[in-house]
Amino acid sequence: QAVVDFERLGEHAAAFQGHDVGFCCLGTTRAKAGADGFVRVDRDYVAQAAELARAGGCKHFVLQSSRGANAQSHFLYLRVKGEVENLVQALGFDRCTILRPAVLLCKRQESRPTEWIAQQFLGVVARVFPTAYSVPVETVARAMVACVLQPGEGKVKVLENRAIHELGKA
Repeated sequence: QAVVDFERLGEHAAAFQGHDVGFCCLGTTRAKAGADGFVRVDRDYVAQAAELARAGGCKHFVLQSSRGANAQSHFLYLRVKGEVENLVQALGFDRCTILRPAVLLCKRQESRPTEWIAQQFLGVVARVFPTAYSVPVETVARAMVACVLQPGEGKVKVLENRAIHELGKA
């Protein structure tokens, strides 16, 4: 495990050398980091980490993005997620898998009251529509590993929430 300073990520290029697969789940919230900080973390840091991974020999990059990601969106969150998807794809990995989960169900150490209420509601909804609006983070993690273990089907593969659920069960 290597600890890196994302403000000086280029100085940590050695940490990205010699890996066949790269996994990226980096992200923050606008509420926590502000609009500029959100863009810096969710787009700039992710893109730079992907660049370093590619330069270091990474063949398959797996990126956790978001349902609705679209570089043309009027919503900052979805626009930034779409922009970083495009930036990562443009790097030319042999394989690139992008996961677009819906609301992530997880326990957090920090207090996010609105998110907690949404998770409680979506947890109930998930009993009736298990793949529609949410996904447990454990399922996303299993899907990320499973996509690497499967034979490659094309250069870029985008997995929406339902596919994440299916692959995460495997």
